[in-house]
Parts: sequence; structure tokens; C-alpha cells
Amino acid sequence: MNATSVALGMIIVGMGVVTYAIRLSLILLLGRLKVPPLVQRALRFVPPAVLSALIFPELLLPGGTLMLSLGNVRLLSGVLAGLVAWQSKNVLLAIAVGMVALWVLQAVLPS
Repeated sequence: MNATSVALGMIIVGMGVVTYAIRLSLILLLGRLKVPPLVQRALRFVPPAVLSALIFPELLLPGGTLMLSLGNVRLLSGVLAGLVAWQSKNVLLAIAVGMVALWVLQAVLPS
């Protein structure tokens, strides 16, 4: 092992410790405080908002440009996966259907 790989390993471990400490401190702090009902209601919307912020750019902006057409295989697959998730309430089934639809559409439709 050279000095660079040792330093890189120490940086990665240090970053992990800092991340863990930040999360643990918030858990310990929020465990002792009474969170107001308004904040509790607002926090329920954080996971869907984060998920939407990650997914929608990939579906709507393939290649960095807005594409709202039937030629957008990612959008078609995402809509199908969303419908499956809505009807079945099964996340794994929705992911599987979305991925299979993406692969099939990519194979069938011209790029």
C-alpha cells in the first residue's frame, strides 16, 4: 500500500464517521424534543419530494432537453411503472415492470 491509498482510505472512513455522527446527533436530539404537529405533517412529504426530485429529471429530460413525446422511452416506462405502483401498491413489482418496459421499448423503438 502506498501513502495515497492509505490517505484515501482514512478520508473515506472519516467521512463515514462524520456522516454517522450527524445522523446520530439528529436522532438523539429529535428523540428528546417534542416535534410540533405541523412539522410532523410537513416531514411526511420529504421522501416523496426527494424521490420526485431524483426521478423526474431522468424521465422528462433525457439528454438534458425536455422531451414530452411518445419517443421518450424513459417517460413511457416511468408512467407505466407509476400506474402499476398506484394499482398494486407493490414497489418491487412497479420497479420490475418499469425496467422490463424500458428494455422492451429501447429494443423496439428507434433511438
